[in-house]
Amino acid sequence: MPVDKKQIIEKESVIVDGVELTADWNRMFEQRVIFDYDTDMMDKITDLAGGESMAWCYQCAQCVPVCPVNNVGDYGPRKIVRDLSLGIDLFNDDNLWKCTTCMNCLRVCPKEVDMIKIMPAVREEAVMEGNVPDELQEVFESTFEYGNPMGESQRKRADWVKDAGVEVPIMKEIKKPVDYLWFVECYPAYHGRGKEASAAFAKILTVLGTDYGILGTEEKCSCDSQRLAGEVGLFEEFAEHNIKTFSKYKFNKILVTDPHALNALRKEYPKHGGDYDVVHYSTFLAPLMDKLNLTKSLDIKVTFHDPCYLGRHNGEYDAPRNVLNAIPGIDLIEMGRCREQSYCCGGGGGGMWLDGFMADHVSERLSENRVKEAVETGADVLAVCCPYEVSRFEDAVKSTGNEGKLLVKDIAELIVEAMG
Repeated sequence: MPVDKKQIIEKESVIVDGVELTADWNRMFEQRVIFDYDTDMMDKITDLAGGESMAWCYQCAQCVPVCPVNNVGDYGPRKIVRDLSLGIDLFNDDNLWKCTTCMNCLRVCPKEVDMIKIMPAVREEAVMEGNVPDELQEVFESTFEYGNPMGESQRKRADWVKDAGVEVPIMKEIKKPVDYLWFVECYPAYHGRGKEASAAFAKILTVLGTDYGILGTEEKCSCDSQRLAGEVGLFEEFAEHNIKTFSKYKFNKILVTDPHALNALRKEYPKHGGDYDVVHYSTFLAPLMDKLNLTKSLDIKVTFHDPCYLGRHNGEYDAPRNVLNAIPGIDLIEMGRCREQSYCCGGGGGGMWLDGFMADHVSERLSENRVKEAVETGADVLAVCCPYEVSRFEDAVKSTGNEGKLLVKDIAELIVEAMG
């Protein structure tokens, strides 16, 4: 850009520490346009509880290459900061809803700009103003009315146990203390593939002789994803309901198959008076695999997808791998992006219900990008341990033309196969 000579400030001669500096050595420039940013939009973000760290960004851009959305579109925290500096209103901008809260940006950020707090804080304001994508609004309404995002009847929440193949104890029926209270969650209770994984886990618990029970129709959604999508009021209402229900029964630990429920019960429920010892089923199973007497060798190549909310958010990387390695005949092959650097399926932070919205902003779904990576390993099976991922990745297998090349299975399903 050519220099505007009117901006040049110089003196014919200046003496500095006894040394004369002629004009060409003391030349300075007036403030340029690059400093004339409108800070109003940034101030609106940083004034929110949880939004403060947005102002800490010094635009090193380390977040951009690790952002999974940027891998299929044009996105990243640094880019949002630049937009805010240009006066773009994030509260009414589509960029607000693209973030999956995967936490990969925070992992590399030297200034600890925390999008896991920033985005929900801004989304909460947008929700109160009614600036919500239609798909997400439908989910909020279904959750409020039916207790789950799919809009299924609350009376049917325990219907999956009828086809489990084993007896599944329900707390209000057995009326006794248990060692483990299994918080089933919505997708494992209602979705077809989720119910199959739940039935598999119930069989495993039966073989282990685990003292457990479920809440059945008394359970409602943990609402962690709804909270991250901005519906804090809904989350608080459902947290209070579930905590009140928990208080009716005696148990030592809560068992979950959903990493999002793990995150809610472990990190958010204590803020509302519900402090529990919460365990993901992979962590529970890892030290018990030798007790399952697995007799059938599966003889398959398996690759594993780390869920964002089990791995980066809650630090569990080894347990699922220990479980898989204990299954006879499994050859575990890692994808390039794994463990702390794992890619995101796209379902977190409300993304589970925004596929239609995201289709207008990305070149391909995050789940499709991940499935392609899994296929490249030569694996027969993509193993998962989050209920969102079975449906997301199975759809992606079809949409990427990889049917017949890759199966998607929950770890619990693989264990039951090996049980013969």
